[in-house]
Amino acid sequence: MSSSRHPIALRLEERVGGDTRLLATVMLLPLVDGIFAALVLAGALETPAGIAQVGLLVFGGSATLAVILAEMDDDPRSQAVTVLVVGTPLVVVAAAEAALAPTIATIVDIPTFERFAALVILAIAAKTASSTIGDYLPSPGVIIGLGFIASVQPGQAALVLEHDPALMLRAAAAGGVAVGFALSVVALQPYLRQVVDIDRFRFGSAVALGTLALSVFGLVPSQAPLVVFG
Repeated sequence: MSSSRHPIALRLEERVGGDTRLLATVMLLPLVDGIFAALVLAGALETPAGIAQVGLLVFGGSATLAVILAEMDDDPRSQAVTVLVVGTPLVVVAAAEAALAPTIATIVDIPTFERFAALVILAIAAKTASSTIGDYLPSPGVIIGLGFIASVQPGQAALVLEHDPALMLRAAAAGGVAVGFALSVVALQPYLRQVVDIDRFRFGSAVALGTLALSVFGLVPSQAPLVVFG
């Protein structure tokens, strides 16, 4: 990257190129590789703190900050439009994935799947902290796949047609938190460019992600990741 060597954003930039596509890849990736679905099943959206944590740490976070500050052009209006172009499908698809959660919950053992969800977050934290460590770790999608295999219970599968509107709303809210975070970065970027060390922020995000994983394991309070992130 031009201003930061953020491991995840740099790796994605090499693959997709272009600031809009790069921002879309960073923010929408959790919807594609199963991370968000795993967190929904793990109960990560049950509290306002959980919604904020998923929005700030999973959809937003240091990679989003790095892309906006280091890779996008300097026109705030153009940046805001780009964020909204990416953010609209983020909110919609997040709600749609949450609508499928009751059906998925009938075919997996949730406690087992929760452990793999926590392992995914730990892997992302490690990849965020160090590209060298990330090279030796399996991708989040692989871990989610293994978690599904380990927890699947096909004999209990059932098509659940009654969606949980409250869960869908919480999922959309998590996406909205991420969009709000990105728009805040756009609005404050002249100040942030002067005071924020992206690499230090990246390390802080990695620690917060690790704390989020520990909260999924039940080892720390659910609000702890927000305290670390702040």
